[in-house]
Amino acid sequence: MPEKSTTADPVERWRLASEALSCRDFDGLMRFFAPDAVWDAAAAIGRFQGAAAIRGHLEDWIGSFDDYGAQFEDQYLGNGVLFVVASLGGRPAHGTGRVQERRALTSTWAGGVIVQVTAHTDIDEARAAAEQLARERG
Repeated sequence: MPEKSTTADPVERWRLASEALSCRDFDGLMRFFAPDAVWDAAAAIGRFQGAAAIRGHLEDWIGSFDDYGAQFEDQYLGNGVLFVVASLGGRPAHGTGRVQERRALTSTWAGGVIVQVTAHTDIDEARAAAEQLARERG
């Protein structure tokens, strides 16, 4: 279980949240989300509104793997916007093969918690959108 952090640094908090997710510590993970946060993966699987819906989505997603791992390349863009390229992969439950994918995740932070995560499959497009969002929030 990750140690409790008092920092509001989005990069450090993202890393702690990622550690909780990798350990399947959903209680620990959800402390990084605002109660009314949004996880927007509309292009792939849908939009999840509120911490309970996000938790359910992530539990279902991680629960579909017997073995799951993720690596993140993060870049703080300022003004509460963190851009992450995620390399995700694992062995699906009861499967013998492995799946691997790369996604861009843009998280928006306020008060030390995530208020929105937007997932994209086009990393370059997502980076441009995240940079624009950081400028708009500035």
